[in-house]
Amino acid sequence: MQLSQTIPYVEDIIHKACARSGRNRDEVQVIAVTKYVSTETTGEVLKQGLLHIGENRWQDAQVKWNAYGEQGLGIWHFIGHLQTNKVKDVVGRFAYIHSLDRLSLAKEIDKKAASLGITAQCFIQLNVSGEETKYGMAPEMLMGFVEELKAFEHIRIVGLMTMAPYEAEPESTRPVFRRLRELRDELNREGRLGYEVPHLSMGMSNDFEIAIEEGATWIRLGSILVGKDNL
Repeated sequence: MQLSQTIPYVEDIIHKACARSGRNRDEVQVIAVTKYVSTETTGEVLKQGLLHIGENRWQDAQVKWNAYGEQGLGIWHFIGHLQTNKVKDVVGRFAYIHSLDRLSLAKEIDKKAASLGITAQCFIQLNVSGEETKYGMAPEMLMGFVEELKAFEHIRIVGLMTMAPYEAEPESTRPVFRRLRELRDELNREGRLGYEVPHLSMGMSNDFEIAIEEGATWIRLGSILVGKDNL
């Protein structure tokens, strides 16, 4: 399917999920995940008005960012596991980092952001499902980690992020998304950071309807929206 077909198809699903859960459509932002498509296809994504671009690895994103991001096109999200030695390439180029999951990474992000005179907007990644193959910290570590983050003046936590297991029946992912929302709400009730943490980055092509119903504010869509090129 072409983007001219997939965009309205996905929009219809989002609208229906919002209606079922009593939410407004404008509460949900779409990140077009372009890691499996070419630089040219990424350009077409931007032309179609999908301004939020998600990439997992700097090595793969670099040519695309050089072609578009450097020209001020798109709002770029780093959504994959971030190695500390790649922080220098990501901070300052990507508006959001969705995968802050350890103190050593926070130190590098803060140091790079300070050198640029900016504040890095980050999501804390949690491994809610407990799968060994998933990155992210255990949920029970969240509150202690947040206390440590107070030392970093150039990091602002804007939300929590998780990846649910791939399930043949997407409904099975609901407890994972619900738990992330509960953790975000608990974090805000306790006022740990001294400011509101508004966002939940959760839901991908297979399960984003359920994620929306459970409160997702950012959904990360690849195959269902932008497809996959033969790279």
